[in-house]
Amino acid sequence: MTARSTRRTTAARSRLAAVGSIAVAGALILTGCGDQTDSGSDNSESKETGTSSAAPLFSKLPKKIQDAGEIKVGTNAEYAPMEYQEGGKIVGVDPDIAAALGEKLGVEFKFTSGSFDGLITSLNTGRYDIAMSSITDNKQRQEGLDDKGKKLGPGVDFVDYFVAGTAVYVEKGNPKNINSIEDLCGQTAAVQRGTTYEQALKDQSKKCTDAGDKAIKIESFENDTEAQTRVKSGGAVAGVNDYPVAVDLARKADGGNAFEVVGEQVDAGPFGIAVNKDNKQLTEALEAAVNAIIEDGTYKEILAKWGAETGAIDKAAINGGK
Repeated sequence: MTARSTRRTTAARSRLAAVGSIAVAGALILTGCGDQTDSGSDNSESKETGTSSAAPLFSKLPKKIQDAGEIKVGTNAEYAPMEYQEGGKIVGVDPDIAAALGEKLGVEFKFTSGSFDGLITSLNTGRYDIAMSSITDNKQRQEGLDDKGKKLGPGVDFVDYFVAGTAVYVEKGNPKNINSIEDLCGQTAAVQRGTTYEQALKDQSKKCTDAGDKAIKIESFENDTEAQTRVKSGGAVAGVNDYPVAVDLARKADGGNAFEVVGEQVDAGPFGIAVNKDNKQLTEALEAAVNAIIEDGTYKEILAKWGAETGAIDKAAINGGK
């Protein structure tokens, strides 16, 4: 973030899956989380009483969260329109969906922004109750494996709530005539480190060399903003990102004059809310809440607000990623 059935095409997944070899490994990755930005206010009666709430799904939550009155959420708020910072507050698709889930569950979702690489590690060490940051649900993360299939950690469970694929964006006017990820052989491409689309570039680069062409020169950056800057400056001919993020970037950067998206999104897959595997009750409560906001129409209203309707699903799923 498919939460839904996963559609597959030819390239790689969306936002974070290469991170399966990094983020999912409890002790092998960064535990620190960059600068911290909190979003949320204390407004749940259950935080004081720990006993009751009028919310329809409150009883489904673990008692610990009922008593706290909040769900601690780890995110990387550098990813408009999904999650980003505006006026000192974390806003976007994910925070709005979380707020709607909170209405159904009777608790507050309190977001903290930090390093993308460290989200799942911090989840499994107990810093967060969930991670919600356009995280691609796949078997690698579910099982705690690296990209070679080696077991690194316990993995996580996902509640799928959105679907997105990989997209290529270029400078406005497309000066290098890039029309798909296949056109990047022998070229320089910019990407955020530890993401599924970084892995998409690695996979495509191997296809290039296997076919006798030149490898892609992949420049990986700590955050997506740095990758965008590299493309804008002409240092990279293209960037690779999640489709809704790339579309939002093309629409808004420099008033729509900086970038354009080329080709179609590929390898669409699910974004999931990551939950510790030991917290099955919370996972099931979140699944019920996602289905509740889909059924009452709130979900589609949120996606329409952010221009993210292409990511809509019909029903939540647990570990629907492949």
